[in-house]
Amino acid sequence: MVSTRHPEPTTRSPRRRTPTPLSIEGMFRNLNRHGDGDIFVKAYSFTLTEQARAAQVYPFFQPLDVNDGPVARIYGKPVLMFGSNNYLGLTRHPKVMEAARKAISKYGTSMTGSRLLNGSTHLHEELEQRIARFLGKEAALVFTTGYQANLGTLSALVTRHSVALVDKADHASIYDGCRLADGDMIRFRHNDPADLESLFKRRVGERDCLVVIDGVFSMGGDIADLPRIIEITRRHGARLLVDDAHAIGVIGEGGRGTGSHFGMADGVDLVIGTFSKSLASIGGFVAGPRAVMEWIRHFGRAMMFSASLPPSATAAALAALDVLEREPEMVERLRSLATMWREGLKSLGYDIGESQTPIVPIHVGDEYMTVVFWKTLIEHGVYTNPVVYPAVPRGKGILRTSCMATHTPEQIEQALEQFRAVSGKLGVLS
Repeated sequence: MVSTRHPEPTTRSPRRRTPTPLSIEGMFRNLNRHGDGDIFVKAYSFTLTEQARAAQVYPFFQPLDVNDGPVARIYGKPVLMFGSNNYLGLTRHPKVMEAARKAISKYGTSMTGSRLLNGSTHLHEELEQRIARFLGKEAALVFTTGYQANLGTLSALVTRHSVALVDKADHASIYDGCRLADGDMIRFRHNDPADLESLFKRRVGERDCLVVIDGVFSMGGDIADLPRIIEITRRHGARLLVDDAHAIGVIGEGGRGTGSHFGMADGVDLVIGTFSKSLASIGGFVAGPRAVMEWIRHFGRAMMFSASLPPSATAAALAALDVLEREPEMVERLRSLATMWREGLKSLGYDIGESQTPIVPIHVGDEYMTVVFWKTLIEHGVYTNPVVYPAVPRGKGILRTSCMATHTPEQIEQALEQFRAVSGKLGVLS
């Protein structure tokens, strides 16, 4: 059994008695409070996290002692890791780690400047060329994070008299990129090409248009209906951006993402991706036509005004891409294990939605029960991720689980056995 209690400090203030269950919605009750003459008043009245910590059910920002891939340590105890985006398990690959060490020896720890000025190296250029070649695009551009890749790309392209049509389940970085843009943003129902079609007819008009979707959706694990979306986008003369952060290394030939998965890579104008998942590093990229990359390079503020990706992270991403290209069978192994994981959870009676990938949500509903479920699983030696409002709608809490290529079938079975035990203990399937 793994305790979730943190070491007690030598001195502490008395804990408040906390009513149970906690209201997750109450966490956000005062976010928009104003008129008190102090901009900090909303922060001072934001107390639910303190209450959750006192009740030992606060699930976020929990520090791992060690994360070795399929097995991690937290609170001094081992847990099976089913809450990571390390889909191919490459963060501990010896070639990836050695590449990072060599880059530090050659370049130091940081370039201390933006790509625009003093932050570019030959490593950055090599990584851009390799990404473009891997995805079959003319060129690519590397950002310091995947989040910034969306901010820089969308704010540079969706200018005045333009509009972005955005899937409601797209990643937050897409929404934030659209907010930075001078153009408009209109949302369509999740993975609903018919609703997208209706927006073209009712809302777009004569404006330039960019359709923006996730390839694999980060919470549901479902895959975008790319064939129909491409057909609609092309028919209306728009362009298509696919965020493949959770698709690279996961679906498609050799892990080349959503376009490859459907045999329609040429129908995707721009691919956004990240190195912080399958490619075992940090950073992001956009790939597409060379002229568009040149435009974003000079008008994407998230690139122009951010320090560049550290050489060690750049080298690690390059090495991970090397491993992926040499060992594409990793992707097939991941698919096989993901099927085993999904089918195992379904056989236990869990609602996993429309997942088709290693990302497998378990729909719980009540936010408090979602957090208790997370905590009880850790006590049983399984690490997952609780997701509650506002990341999902109120009353729609989920446990986000994921498996990786370096899990063994035996570890999958062990985790499923603990899910079986916890479901009986908590009655979450009743």
